[in-house]
Amino acid sequence: MRNQIEQLKIEKNAVILAHYYVPAEVQEIADYVGDSFYLAKIAKQTDADIIVFCGVQFMGESAKILNPDKKVLMPDLTADCPMAHMVADDIIDEMRTKYDDLAVVCYINSTADLKCKSDVCVTSSNAVKIVKALPNRNIFFIPDRNLGSFVAKQVPEKNIILNDGCCPIHARITASQIKTEKDKHPNAYVLSHPECEAEVLALSDYIGSTADIIAYSRSSEATEFIVATEDGVDYKLITDNPEKRFYYPNPHPCCADMKLNTLAAVLSVLENEDKEVIVDEEIRHRALIPLDRMLELVK
Repeated sequence: MRNQIEQLKIEKNAVILAHYYVPAEVQEIADYVGDSFYLAKIAKQTDADIIVFCGVQFMGESAKILNPDKKVLMPDLTADCPMAHMVADDIIDEMRTKYDDLAVVCYINSTADLKCKSDVCVTSSNAVKIVKALPNRNIFFIPDRNLGSFVAKQVPEKNIILNDGCCPIHARITASQIKTEKDKHPNAYVLSHPECEAEVLALSDYIGSTADIIAYSRSSEATEFIVATEDGVDYKLITDNPEKRFYYPNPHPCCADMKLNTLAAVLSVLENEDKEVIVDEEIRHRALIPLDRMLELVK
């Protein structure tokens, strides 16, 4: 199966992008593996004719928005992110009416429609930097309340209004689960994604995006880590640090949507070119503005 995928990539000038949360065997055959920010940059830079995006819907949409002339395929178009939908249009309108000088800051984990209604996109890697750089004092952060709360603590000079959305996978990680793992592994450092609840972040030795967690574990002198993020990252952590040990809350945080990106699904979509991401042209133009602004602000 892997040989077939490699051959089809060459024949069709295709590139495979994979998020850290997809199955290990898919990460192994991908040309680029990363978090949403890294993959957004790669999608814009690639000269491939076909982009196979192994992730969830909003990621495929972002790749298409940035690359209108390329064919963007997903192994499974039903792979979705519940948080990407967790803000209503009328709430955004209400906030714009209520607050002067408001910037709607949209986590990239959102639908193309939500991006259209936003001023700038951010990822967990760059949210603090971008919010600091904005001239606006009032910030409506959508859709994730946990990342928004984390940013608010780092940028106290801004008035950050939170939306009541969250990643169900990260929100299910509890402080009690972390304490249980800490009791079993007292020397382990706790590494947490800012999509986790504040009670979990308070117990953490390091808080960062998936890519930041990977980099920290690589450079740290510690040899044991409790990882509070989706367990697909384990493949990269172990590959980079075979001598170190990584533990996860019980039950493991696992995104069923990400796991829909199987090796068989990758092969099928390359063979048939059937699961194409389509974005309405008007929506694409409007959603491109906050995405491009994000890429400019982090240069």
